[in-house]
Amino acid sequence: MKRNGSDILMEVLLEQGVEQIFGYPGGAVLNIYDALYRYSGRISHVMTAHEQGAAHAADGYARLTGKTGVVFATSGPGATNLVTGIATAYMDSVPLVAITGNVSSGLIGKDSFQEVYIAGITEPITKHNFVARRVEELAAVLRCAFTIAQSGRKGPVLVDIPKDVSAAITEFQPAPRQMPTAAAQLNEAALCQAARLLNDAKQPVIYFGGGVSAAGAGELLRTLCEKADIPAAHTLMAAGVLDCDEPHNMGLIGMHGCASVNRAVNEADVLLIAGARLSDRVALNPAKFAPEAKRIHLDVDAAEINKNVAADCAVIGDVKAALEALLPLVRERRQPDWAKKTSAWKQNDYRPKDDAAVLKPQQVLRSISRLAGEDAVYVTDVGQHQLWAAQYVRHVRPRSFLTSGGLGTMGFGYGAAIGAKLAAGERPVVHITGDGSFHMNMNEACTAVSYHVPVITVIFNNRVLGMVRQWQAAFYGKRYSSTDPQRKTDYVQLAAGFGLKCSRCESLPEFEAAFGAALQSKEPVWIECLIDKDEKVLPMIPAGGALADMIME
Repeated sequence: MKRNGSDILMEVLLEQGVEQIFGYPGGAVLNIYDALYRYSGRISHVMTAHEQGAAHAADGYARLTGKTGVVFATSGPGATNLVTGIATAYMDSVPLVAITGNVSSGLIGKDSFQEVYIAGITEPITKHNFVARRVEELAAVLRCAFTIAQSGRKGPVLVDIPKDVSAAITEFQPAPRQMPTAAAQLNEAALCQAARLLNDAKQPVIYFGGGVSAAGAGELLRTLCEKADIPAAHTLMAAGVLDCDEPHNMGLIGMHGCASVNRAVNEADVLLIAGARLSDRVALNPAKFAPEAKRIHLDVDAAEINKNVAADCAVIGDVKAALEALLPLVRERRQPDWAKKTSAWKQNDYRPKDDAAVLKPQQVLRSISRLAGEDAVYVTDVGQHQLWAAQYVRHVRPRSFLTSGGLGTMGFGYGAAIGAKLAAGERPVVHITGDGSFHMNMNEACTAVSYHVPVITVIFNNRVLGMVRQWQAAFYGKRYSSTDPQRKTDYVQLAAGFGLKCSRCESLPEFEAAFGAALQSKEPVWIECLIDKDEKVLPMIPAGGALADMIME
């Protein structure tokens, strides 16, 4: 059958099971949006306020569902506005396909209006990118993009389509949905070595990251912990893979992790690293990280092995398959002495003091967890609120704590929360943000209102850039340079201007009443929480530090 390039794009998206797209129209994608109009009964499109918001929405949709997120943008500034969103997805291994339009082929390279070489710009932050030069190759290129996004270590792929290619006509042949490429076969010798190390260990620890969530390997991880009686610590990206109340789940590892977790890793004799990349927020000082341990590293990406910290045993391949193969080789046993030690350390973990007279972050987050229930999805921006949410929300389900871990993108939250809510159905979606991050992309409120997306936004307003200010207090002699912007933003009035409601809260009863009402609302809601500018995220290990450098007060 004869189709133009834009219709071919729609047909391939339908082949790949795409139901939801986020984007923003423009001149170079007029043909594509015209096709989208004709296919509107089969593919839903949300137009955001800004292309960055669209990229984050596609990212949030993908994180929650495990499907590939799809975002459209026009050429030039439309395409460049996607860059931060693409980089965010790349750093956190989120499957995303970005479709950009470009000027017609004859105008490329001539500094034409809204022309930019987006494939070159995004090369370092995509798994792969394509420029579809001919309509005859468009379907194959698109199918390949979806395969790459979901194969191995997941991530973003960009397809740039010149305007004449989107209009040109060719023969189109439907094809089955593309499947991810199978991961490399596991090395049996490495698996046996890993099992021997775990079976001989006296003080083993599992440190797991977002790769376990991406692979859907949470149940296998739980079984391993229970079978061999091994305590486990999670990264920011893996919150909820194990229920926060499970006895083997010690909690958050790293710079703002629990002291007990970091001490257990410091004293472990074997450390199993599963689907984690040993970033500088965990292995702050690689030379002093798990100094007594033999390190086993399970990861789908061979490039992560020995990149930051040397591994004594490496198992390269799908983490779910690796855990599945490892389980029968690991001996069932109890380790009461080690369990007693780690339990005693946990009793002495940092616990902030509550105060009924003011709003304390931990109290607000505990109330959110209790009122929202176990089905809730939490989406954060980046800053102090992000770490408080990681520490104090009751994480009980995988893919329910969505945050920018690797790139640390302020402004990620609102777009991602909208994308997540459109996939979440009746599950509540709570967007937790700070006033600094919220100012970055609060314009997406108009998207939530226009599409009736009932995201609950909780704004921790301390009127400063809290995390940067905290570092200035600790390491820069309290020289607060450019962290007190003296903004006069009135969120209640601003919300009304966007067409939504906002409550301002200064006490816990006020907050709980406002949040309870928000849970019943069918429209987006903001709740402003006034907190003290000197609230800190603790504990904290300075960059490049070790356990001995941990700040507890």
